Amino acid sequence: MLIDEMEDNRPPLLVLVGPTAVGKTALSLKLAKALGAEIISGDSMQVYRGMDIGTAKLMPEEREGIPHHLIDICEPEHPFSVSEFQSLCAAKIEEIHARGRLPFIVGGTGLYVESVCYGFRFQEFGADEAFRAEMRAFAQSEGAAALHAKLYAVDPASAAKLHPNDEGRVIRALEVHRLTGKPLSELQDQSRGDEKSSPYRLCIIGLNMDREKLYERIERRIDEMMASGLAEEVRGLLERGVPRGAVSMRGLGYKEMAAYLEGETSREEAVDILKRDTRHFAKRQLSWFRHMKGLVWAEVGDPGKNSDLFTEICAIIAGKFQIDIEYNCS
Repeated sequence: MLIDEMEDNRPPLLVLVGPTAVGKTALSLKLAKALGAEIISGDSMQVYRGMDIGTAKLMPEEREGIPHHLIDICEPEHPFSVSEFQSLCAAKIEEIHARGRLPFIVGGTGLYVESVCYGFRFQEFGADEAFRAEMRAFAQSEGAAALHAKLYAVDPASAAKLHPNDEGRVIRALEVHRLTGKPLSELQDQSRGDEKSSPYRLCIIGLNMDREKLYERIERRIDEMMASGLAEEVRGLLERGVPRGAVSMRGLGYKEMAAYLEGETSREEAVDILKRDTRHFAKRQLSWFRHMKGLVWAEVGDPGKNSDLFTEICAIIAGKFQIDIEYNCS
């Protein structure tokens, strides 16, 4: 691959996003091989060690020799944040580019990915511990939906992006509004750059799929996770002392299985809730990606047509980066 840098000498950054279960992983391996790329996980949950099944983490032996970064970098007790991801990811991009390779972010956590692409400036809004405690007590007495409704009343844009069960982020958004008098969504919009001000030459590709087919894939994936031992993985985390309130344990699959293991739901109910919430999560992912600047959509069709998808994406990359691709994409 020969990169033409005559007009723009910013380092190139390839990005592949899409909802959970749409097929990012398999396609990313094929693209990385063809392009001489190294993959950076853009998933907020794959950073945690010991959380493999519920995060659909690709094991080292499954990575086909492609270097993968920002996977298994912290313990589940650590409250990993988007600002940490932004800093670590920027360093990895620099390292990969210095090796003459193409940095390639693959993932479904929109805020994490977008923070790197457009250099979000995370402001320190301060903290109000008494208010946090008050909101936690309110959530415990009135329920997650009531807490989420409080956020919707002052910041509907942030509320639309956050699941009612994501108590920590809901409280933080309420706290920022209390401290600044402004919605967090407005402050985040003010902190965002754009494609021209990005530190990278971006090629952002979003995968989409027929909604019913996507939901079928989500349900099949969850059945496979359960058969692979998701409940046992969560039991092991609880037994080692990872608190249910940890950021990591609020992830899809972990909170539902923890509720089942603690006797709050049956196994069947937990799986049904997980499938439902994952479908809702996929809808929120797609909503987020639709607002990402510069994203080019590619439609995932039948498995037999994946070679067409690969060729289409290769053409998008070649056009965006103005490169000569010296291989056969088909």
